[in-house]
Amino acid sequence: MSTAERAAAGGSAVSGAAAQAAAPRPVREIIREEHIMRGRILRLLENGGLTIPEIAEGLGAPTSEVTFWVMGMRKYGWIREDKEVTDEGYYRYEAIEREVG
Repeated sequence: MSTAERAAAGGSAVSGAAAQAAAPRPVREIIREEHIMRGRILRLLENGGLTIPEIAEGLGAPTSEVTFWVMGMRKYGWIREDKEVTDEGYYRYEAIEREVG
């Protein structure tokens, strides 16, 4: 079946490795990595607040995955958002200092 026929039949016009690369990862798999990514995200935020697209660029990860990690970190008190949005409509997130011990 050709690519055009596959697309007309409701399938993906992309085949092989390109289709696998474009397929989103399961949410469970993304969320499972939050504890691994937390340190990397906090290191990026050491120099000031960043938006989700800026964090994604710094990590080299998709913004959709970074959104899960940032929202989890926000929920559990690792980071907070600024009240003002950027000109592009994004919030900046900054690390919250936590007491150790």
